[in-house]
Amino acid sequence: QELRPKSLDIKQEELGDMVEKEMASTSEAIEDAVRRIEEMMSQARNESSGVKLEVNERILNSCTDLMKAIRLLVLTSTNLQKEIVESGRGAATTQEFYAKNSRWTEGLISASKAVGWGATQLVESADRVVLHTGKYEELIVCSHEIAASTAQLVAASKVKAEKSSRNLGQLQECSRNVNEMAANVVASTKSGQEQIEEKDTMDFSGMSLIKLKKEEMETQVKVLELEKRLEGERVRLGELRKQHYALAGTYDVAEDGEAKPAPAPRRGILKKPPLAQKP
Repeated sequence: QELRPKSLDIKQEELGDMVEKEMASTSEAIEDAVRRIEEMMSQARNESSGVKLEVNERILNSCTDLMKAIRLLVLTSTNLQKEIVESGRGAATTQEFYAKNSRWTEGLISASKAVGWGATQLVESADRVVLHTGKYEELIVCSHEIAASTAQLVAASKVKAEKSSRNLGQLQECSRNVNEMAANVVASTKSGQEQIEEKDTMDFSGMSLIKLKKEEMETQVKVLELEKRLEGERVRLGELRKQHYALAGTYDVAEDGEAKPAPAPRRGILKKPPLAQKP
C-alpha cells in the first residue's frame, strides 16, 4: 500500500462514483466537441469560399467522423465496464468491487480522462486552423494522442474482461474504427495544408551568378540553423517523455537496479551496418 502511487487523492469507497463521473464527463466533452464542430462548419461556409472552404469542410468532416467514433467507443467501454463489475463483484457491492480493484479503477479513470482531453484539444486545434491562427501540425499531433488514449482505454478495459465477452469484441472494433478515423484526420489535414500554403515558385532563371551564390549561402545558413533547432527540440522531447514516464510509473528496471525509461527509437540517425567480411 505504501509503494502504490498516490495518483488519486480520494478514498477507495469513492472510486466507484469517480469512475461514473469521469465516464459521464468524457461523454459530455465529446458531445460538446461535436456541437462545436458543427458551429465551425457553419461559420466556415459563411466566411470562406473556394479552396479554403473545401479544405475546411474536409478537415471538419473528418473531425466529426472521429468524434462519432470516439462517442461509440466510450459508450461501448461503459457497457463493458458494467459487465465486468456485475460478473466480478459477486456478493459485494459495486463500490466494494471498485475499492478492491482500486489500481484497475484508477487506470480506467486515467484512460477516460485522456480520451476526453484529447477530444477537447482536437476541437480547439481545428478551430484555430479554420480561423488561420493555428498550425496544421497541432491537428496531426492531437489525432495521434487520441489514438494513443484509445489504446489506453481499451487496455484498461481488457484487463478484467472475459475473452469471450461480446462487449469486448465490440470495444476492440470501435478502437480500430477510431484509429482509422484519426488517420483520416491526419490525411485530410496534410492534403489541406498542401493546398492552402503558398509555395515558392523557385524560379532562379533571372538571377546572376553572384546572386545565386549569395542565395545558396543564405539557404545553407538556414538549413544549419533549422538542423540545430531540430536537434534541440528532439532533446527536449526526450526529456519530456522521461518525465511523463516517471509520473505514469512506467519505468523499466535495468539489470543494475536503476530505473530507466524504455528507450525510444531515434529515426534518421541509423547507420548502414558494415558488410560482413569474407573468411
